[in-house]
Amino acid sequence: MAIRQSDKKYLAGSEEALPLEIKNSKGSYIYDINDKMYIDFLSGWCVGNVGWGNNVLKKAIQEYEGPAYVYPGLSYKPWEDLAQLLAEISPGKLSKSFRTTGGSESVDTALQIAMAYTGRKRFLSLENSYHGNIISSLSIGSSETVDKVNNHLQGCDRVGLPLDEKTLKKIETSLKKKTVAAFIMEPVICNMGVVIPENKFMQDLERLCRKYGTLMIIDEVATGFGRTGKLFASEHFGIEPDIMCISKAITGGYAGLGATVTTEKIEKAVRDKVNIYSTYGWHPLSVHVALTNIRHLKKNNILENVNYLSNIFSEALSSMKFKSKEEIRIIGLAIAVDLGDSRYAEKIRKKCLKEGLLLGIQEKSIVLFPALNMEEKTAREGLGILEKCL
Repeated sequence: MAIRQSDKKYLAGSEEALPLEIKNSKGSYIYDINDKMYIDFLSGWCVGNVGWGNNVLKKAIQEYEGPAYVYPGLSYKPWEDLAQLLAEISPGKLSKSFRTTGGSESVDTALQIAMAYTGRKRFLSLENSYHGNIISSLSIGSSETVDKVNNHLQGCDRVGLPLDEKTLKKIETSLKKKTVAAFIMEPVICNMGVVIPENKFMQDLERLCRKYGTLMIIDEVATGFGRTGKLFASEHFGIEPDIMCISKAITGGYAGLGATVTTEKIEKAVRDKVNIYSTYGWHPLSVHVALTNIRHLKKNNILENVNYLSNIFSEALSSMKFKSKEEIRIIGLAIAVDLGDSRYAEKIRKKCLKEGLLLGIQEKSIVLFPALNMEEKTAREGLGILEKCL
């Protein structure tokens, strides 16, 4: 039975898979069942930040000799090691980690913490945002998605783009009621086509949250671990989140792991009010890979390569002749080209896939999330394919 037919017979889900059956991956390339090679400008949507089959991570897994599993109610030294490392690299006063398995769970944990700490039940987020696929995270996502969910969280409101003074006034109108437990957003909004806020907007948003006792949750699931040229995207704006959600690139794609990181003050206040339990949260093998990956990122100055490649992508995209007036949004290697036309964006993606380049689309934009350690030659080759497909 062909894989596409098998998909429909046995796998559930509403999203249609791309006509690309993966056999293998290495570095910045993926291979289909016919051994055709594709340049990967998607990285699993910000998962494979250090490339697929990274030798450092691969060796770490091969040499792992720890326990098969550790019951969450026991002690395990590598949990402490990873929590300490996250405390060292996280922005501001973030120093306490709750163990999770992925982004949706990290967001759910953040919402629980915010409600327990503030005693409030309402949340504010950005319209058309995305924060995961469980009831709580769907509830703070797009209104269109919420309308399809019959039992979402109550009291979840949204403000729309643009991120300007007018929107800040709308936010303040909601926050001044002092019923909002937390405002949540991606610091660079990858899931809305790489929307990049102004520094002033983020700093004023932080000020408003502090003024009205609302916690600021920053969702770094996609942007964390170097994607934007900083280890965490919030560092670009000089803000200090109350809670940060992370996952995706923390293990480079080799294992599932996430974390919800908050301050000592908040953790102490909610310690007896929340019961965060995750059966596979911080599985010992995943922890081993995460520790190796973070140390690898720090040791090899990969962020220098991010900023170098960012300039190459910016220059190349700016010189391309799109059929419509485009807007290029780029920070580090979080890249989007807003074409103002969803059909044109989809047409480009299909042509690129046929020519051996994998990229993504978000509404009316094409999005590019290449590996942070991609070689310049590969980047230019992929950009050449993209230009050819316009």
